[in-house]
Amino acid sequence: MTTALPTLRTIEVELSANPYPVVIGAGCLDLLGEQVRARGVKPGTKVLVVTNPAVHGPYGARALASLAGAGFAASELVIEAGEDQKTPATVALIHDAAFERRLERGSLIVALGGGVVGDMAGFAAASWLRGIAVVQVPTTLLAMVDAAIGGKTGVNHPGGKNLIGAFHQPRLVLIDPDVLATLPPREFRAGMAEVIKYGVIGDAELFAALEAAPSGLADRQAVGPDLLQTLLERSAAAKARVVAADEREGGLRAILNYGHTLGHVVETLTGYGTYLHGEAVGLGMLAAGRLATALGLWSAAEEERQRRLIAAAGLPVEFPALDPEAVLACLQGDKKVRDGRVRFVLPTAIGQVVIRDDVGAAVILKALAELGAVPA
Repeated sequence: MTTALPTLRTIEVELSANPYPVVIGAGCLDLLGEQVRARGVKPGTKVLVVTNPAVHGPYGARALASLAGAGFAASELVIEAGEDQKTPATVALIHDAAFERRLERGSLIVALGGGVVGDMAGFAAASWLRGIAVVQVPTTLLAMVDAAIGGKTGVNHPGGKNLIGAFHQPRLVLIDPDVLATLPPREFRAGMAEVIKYGVIGDAELFAALEAAPSGLADRQAVGPDLLQTLLERSAAAKARVVAADEREGGLRAILNYGHTLGHVVETLTGYGTYLHGEAVGLGMLAAGRLATALGLWSAAEEERQRRLIAAAGLPVEFPALDPEAVLACLQGDKKVRDGRVRFVLPTAIGQVVIRDDVGAAVILKALAELGAVPA
């Protein structure tokens, strides 16, 4: 009896200098070595797999076996990878392993994990020997639809999220939806925030499909394999289009920050790890939606559609108590500030957004007060 090979869907990230594929298919983790070889990496190449304890258990051996079976000299480094571990000190551990295992300029780092692992392993690859190749193998929904695609790598600074980093495009992104079977439900829900984001910023059809999900969006079983495959493909395709048009966030790519500006404020002021990144992004989308309504950019009915979908995904819709002055100070530390002006991505309809840098502090605080985040 033969085992059927996974059915693969490939989405190209069509960059002029370093194009690469996003390969999606149930069971494709076991094809990791084969897929790496198909990208021109020679047998015998040293490969360092960076992962975390939760992923190492169910998937580390499979990844190493696939790489070894394709002729690579593969080894593994297990790091702690919560948001509070996303620091230069953790990246230094990856650098130490790269030194100990004699990674060369032709060597490869594989990031096997969620967005935190991907960001740190990608940054380590970008900075080791002035840049070696990285392959992203995301194991969380959030990383599959967002963090693993696009080449943004980095770590947090005490003053703000992702202030230290580099653009470093992967050689390959390999997405196996089967690994979501071991993802905690809270992490799955956090990933749905980024999927909803794609619907709001440019894919009204995806947004409507999510609204129509008969069993809700709060876990993998409720979503089901068909809708899961659809949202993975559409999200990856949306990210690929934007990245190809604006690799280094000079213009269009800024729309991918929808929900992130005030979401990062929530993360920073409540302490990294209190809210998962996707949970904070969901709150940030609620705040952006309220700002858009206040500015007359979209309707209260559209704002409510967004709120209902965020709630249907099991994401928080109640804000923590935040200090108004701390909110404004944190916004000024955001990496998207230009000439002292905070740039907000705001919706004009489901599927359309604009970038505004003329939203005053009073408007921001009034919207947050209406959401219960700051005193009225």
